[in-house]
Parts: sequence; structure tokens; C-alpha cells
Amino acid sequence: MDRLYKKLEEYGKSDFYPFHMPGHKRNPLSVAGDFPVQKDITEIAGFDNLHHPVDVLKTAQEEAARLYGVKDSFYCINGSTGAILAAVSAAVKRNGHILIARNCHKAVYHAAYLRELKVTCVYPHEDSELGINGGISPLRVERCLSDNPEIEAVLITSPTYDGIVSDIKRIAEIAHEHKIPLIVDEAHGAHFHFSEYFPVSAAELGADIVIHSLHKTLPSMTQTSLLHLCSDRVSRELLTRFLGIYQTSSPSYVLMASMDACLYKLREDGEKMFLEYTGNLERARERLSKCRYIRLENTMTDPSLGIFDVDRSKLILSTVHSTLNGRQLTEILRSEFHLEMEMEAENYTLALTSAADTKEGFERLCCAVEEIDRRESLKYTEDLEVQEKSRYQELKQIMKISQAMDALTERIPMEESIGRVSAEFAYLYPPGIPLLVPGEQITGLLIKNMRRYMEQGFDLQGLSDVSNASVLVVTNEMREASLKKTERTV
Repeated sequence: MDRLYKKLEEYGKSDFYPFHMPGHKRNPLSVAGDFPVQKDITEIAGFDNLHHPVDVLKTAQEEAARLYGVKDSFYCINGSTGAILAAVSAAVKRNGHILIARNCHKAVYHAAYLRELKVTCVYPHEDSELGINGGISPLRVERCLSDNPEIEAVLITSPTYDGIVSDIKRIAEIAHEHKIPLIVDEAHGAHFHFSEYFPVSAAELGADIVIHSLHKTLPSMTQTSLLHLCSDRVSRELLTRFLGIYQTSSPSYVLMASMDACLYKLREDGEKMFLEYTGNLERARERLSKCRYIRLENTMTDPSLGIFDVDRSKLILSTVHSTLNGRQLTEILRSEFHLEMEMEAENYTLALTSAADTKEGFERLCCAVEEIDRRESLKYTEDLEVQEKSRYQELKQIMKISQAMDALTERIPMEESIGRVSAEFAYLYPPGIPLLVPGEQITGLLIKNMRRYMEQGFDLQGLSDVSNASVLVVTNEMREASLKKTERTV
């Protein structure tokens, strides 16, 4: 069979001259820098069309579906963001009602805004020491669906950014008992299918739509994802319609070839790659587990926290027992050891690993953490200051996201916003999970936490005031009008 990435390589070496887009005309001398312009083409003869695939792209997507054992797979070159927008739009009608995990990526909330959806949130459990989210309780899902029979779909994130996996099988059964689909944002779990060392993929546990970011944990270029349709509970026709709306009409052949090459590599060499990778990973985890002050968090399954399984590819380095916080540890690893971490939080640093990591890479990380741990041992004192921990609370949703974002607003100082309804998002990036969503009521505890993050140097984004001194809120008149309208509807 023709492989897209091979065809691009051959075409780039051919004598065909492009009197078509892109404007660089496959001429390396026309661009500043080293870019693969010879492989960057448009929809020309023999290379198919992503939005109407009949040839090489159709075959490539069918092969992806066979590899993952699903009904249909779709290439997504707007990342998992585009896939999430399409999945929500296809599963829930405009002005409909969706149940989502409160720790979903901001793209889920953007989909709710675009489709003017009513959102009910199910909150994850929380690890009070590290401040990470636990799993989503099936019982909480059941309770929400029983209380809101008009809900049309459930969407949860599993694994989370920190590798926490919820009980997908049971949640899928509950959703299906209510005759609605389950969408799983498994962006960080594209690698699950390729080794028993990792949790079972949601695609094998009853989810109806599963979204994978190939670029997060597999050897594929940034912005490449797969949307898997696993059942008939969501219309394939609607999915393709919305993928055509949310994705560019000029998809990058370089990105699509990267996906094709990634999946081919996994099919041919995946078993060997993952055997070597998991061996190196396990040895690194064993070494890091011996550190006393910079501790590897060995999260265990815990039904009380909704933790059904754990993705061991995520290395969570806790600073709780040291003199550092997560940001400081990340900075030391970056500046002194030239190791760039995936994410930093108040009480930990997250190192993301994949099958592309080398034995030498793991060795460098272990040596660096061991050295920092040794330094911490010299600072150790029984009187080590116990840092105040962030406490969280469930925020009350006063208005729909779309109502709040489109309402008349006013800008007020952050400290004066307590009790008001937000008209904008606030989140730490990464991971891009909203601390505050439009339509939610701002609380004193939320403001306190946000101030703490800023004081510690974390990147608080989303507010239109980039200084984070003020927040956009719904005017009291608009809030009252919305509440009266809701009461009349009820």
C-alpha cells in the first residue's frame, strides 16, 4: 500500500514544478531557515483530500482504526482541540445539556460556548497534599445523570495531565444505561494501547468517542491527533461535518505524513520500542523512588479518590518534603542541568516521558534529581516550614457559559469581584484546566488561590487584563435578567 510519508518524500525529489500553493514553491532557497518545504504541498493529484478522503488519506485513517481496534479513526491536524470541538458538537444538539468533568481542558468549555450548551460539572476527587486532581467517581456521574435526565452526553478527561485514570468501563455503562454517549479526552493516553505496562485505553472499555494526541506521548509532530469513533451512539455524518468546520480547509501534509509515519513505526517496531522504553522507565522510577526530599510520587489506585489506574509514564516529582516549590525545582533542572520539564505546580514538577526517550535521557534526569536531593539533605531541619496548601471548592454556575461571555460586562479589581459572575476564563497553562469559567460565581477562596499562584511566579492566563489586576464580570442588571429568564423557563 502507498504510505503518505513515502509518497511525499518521493514527490519532493521529483521534477514536478508547482504552479500552485504553497507560496514557497517547494524551494528551500525561498525561506529563511531549514524547513521541510519539499514535502509541504496542497491537495494535488495523487495525494487525496482530508475533508473528502478516497485514496491515500482514506487508507491511512482506516489503518489507524485497525491499529487501535476501533470503528473509525479521523486525522485531526488542529490537535485534540479541534477533535474535542467536533465531538461535543456532534454529540449534543445546540442549546443542549452536557455533563463534563470540571477538570476538562478549556477546549471543552469553548465547545459549550460555541454550541450554547448548558453545562453540569462533576468534580474530581482531590489529593490534598500535592493538590492534583483524583479521578471521576462513577457514583457522582450516576447521581448527576439521575438528577438531570435531559443531559445528552458525558465527557471526562482520563488520564489527567498527572496520569490519573478513572473507571471508564463503569462510567461508560452508566452513560449507556441513560442512553447517552461517553466522550473521553484521552489526549495523554495515546500510548496506552501499545503496552500492558500502561492502563487499558478507553477505546477498549466502552467509550463512544476517544481522542488521542499523538504528539503528546508518541513520536509525531505537534498538532497531530486522532479522533476515534467507537460506536454508533454518535453520528459519523455529524462528526465529519464538524471536523470540516473546526479544522482548516488547507491541512498540512507535513503533519499528516508525520501521523502516517508514526503509526507505521508503531505497527512495525512498536513492541520492541515499548519493551525498551518501559524497561528504562521502570529502572528510572526505582532510582527516583530512593530520593528522600525530592520524592517520586508513586500514586496508587484508590477508589476513595476515584483513582482506578495510573499512567506510570508521568514522573511526578514532589517538593512537599523539601525547601523548594515546584517552580523552583523546575528552574534548577532547566538552568543547571538543561532538562526542560513538562509542567510545574505549587508542590511538584511533572516530567513527561515517551517511547522516544533514550537511556541517556533517563540517566541525566535521575542524576540531576539525585544531586538536588543530596543538596536538600544538607538543608534539612526538623523545623522545616510547612507551606500553606491551596484549598479548593466547587464554584456555583449562575449562568450558561455562552450567556456570560456574550452579556454586558464591566471590569472591576480582582479583590472586589467576590460574589460577582465571571465573564471570562482564568487558568494555569499548562495544563489549561480552568480555575474559573464564565458564568461561575467568584469566591474569596478562588481569589486567594489565584494570588498565591501569581506570587509564586506561576503563569496565570485567560483574563483579558494580562496584568491580572482586574476581572471582567457580568453586570448585576444582566445577571438579574438572566436569573428571571431562567425562573420563567422553569
